[in-house]
Amino acid sequence: MSPSSPPFTDRTEAGRALAARLAEHSAPGLVVLGLPRGGVVIAAEVARALRGALDVVVVRKVGVPWQPELAMGAIAAVDQDVETVRDERVVGHLQMDDETFDRAREREIVELRRREEAYRQGRPASPLAGRPVILVDDGLATGSTMRAAVAAVRRQQPARLTIAVPVASPQACARFTTEVDDVVCLWAPETFSAVGQGYEDFRATTDDEVREALGRSAAA
Repeated sequence: MSPSSPPFTDRTEAGRALAARLAEHSAPGLVVLGLPRGGVVIAAEVARALRGALDVVVVRKVGVPWQPELAMGAIAAVDQDVETVRDERVVGHLQMDDETFDRAREREIVELRRREEAYRQGRPASPLAGRPVILVDDGLATGSTMRAAVAAVRRQQPARLTIAVPVASPQACARFTTEVDDVVCLWAPETFSAVGQGYEDFRATTDDEVREALGRSAAA
C-alpha cells in the first residue's frame, strides 16, 4: 500500500479487507459494534463474514460551544449507560468550567438518544456481558469518540474487546493497545493526515444507510 494512493476504494471494500484480517476473531456469541455513521457500513461486512451479531454504539463529540468542530470530549451509549470522556488538554487550554462542559454534554445526550432510537427502530441493544466484542469505525484520527465507546462497552463486561479499523494514525493505534485486548489497524501510514486519505470514495454515510445495514443484519 503506497501512502500516495488510497488503499481502499470505499467503506464496503475496507470492511471486507478488515473482515479477512479478523477471521481468527470469529467466535460463538460475537458482537460487532459499528460507530455511526461510516463505521456501521464497515462493521456490517465484518459481522457478515464472521457470522456475528451487528449492532451500533452511538457516539457524539462534545464540541466547544463557540467552536463546535473542536472536541472537548465525547460521549457514547451502550444500552442505558452513557460514558463521558473529557479531553483535558482542550478543557484546560480553554479554561472550560464544569458547568459549560456539562451543558454541552447534556445537549449531545439528547441527540445521541434520538439517533440511537432512529437507528435501532425499536430493536433492543445486543447484550454484551461475557461475549467477545469488536468495535469498528472507518478510521481513527485523534480517537476521542472511540475512547468513549471503549469505556461504555467495558462497563458491560465483555469477555474480550477488540478495536478494528481500516485506517488510522500510528499514534492512535498505539494509544489503544493498553486499553483493549487487541487492536487491528490495516493501514497506519507515517504520513497520516486524515481518515479520508485511505479511501478513494469517502462520501458521507447517511442515516438511511445505517438503518438499512442494521435492518438487513437483524433480518438475516
